[in-house]
Amino acid sequence: MISALFQLGVVLLIASFLVAWRRSQRRRNAQSWEQILMRLRHDWSAHTLSEHFLWRNDLVLDPEETWKQMQGPRGLVVMYQNARVMLELADFAVKNSDERNPIDPMVIAALRSDAMQIRLLVIAALAQYAFMHATAGVRTNTHRAAALYTEMAATMTTLLQQHAALILPDFVAAM
Repeated sequence: MISALFQLGVVLLIASFLVAWRRSQRRRNAQSWEQILMRLRHDWSAHTLSEHFLWRNDLVLDPEETWKQMQGPRGLVVMYQNARVMLELADFAVKNSDERNPIDPMVIAALRSDAMQIRLLVIAALAQYAFMHATAGVRTNTHRAAALYTEMAATMTTLLQQHAALILPDFVAAM
């Protein structure tokens, strides 16, 4: 009897999760460019990491300087959230791209990969920071995440420049 109730509870829990996930996917797909851009966090900017941020990946700081420029965990949290938003911006660009000038699927795959790597590196760095503070491992993960973040931002800029030039200024201003 208890086993059957437990199984029913697990099935109901999974079903409610799937319904909520599907709703969030519909809501996300119905968002406009402006709604997605508004979700970018502006309380920290990666401009401090690179002179040519958004135009090319030229992160030249060492891990210690990167940690200081990012303001520690604050910059990590912003990168974590903005990586997800940039991925949604890329999906929006794909969904609304011109059929005569399609977006290369390899570029989108690279953006997705970068976003996942950034998020994993940030989680690892924040977990290490929570237990050991700013050790060499935390600074190294932070540096790797920052390098990927600047690369992802430069790739997004190039993608928008080639396929959605009208919305590029909004992206540059938001970053």
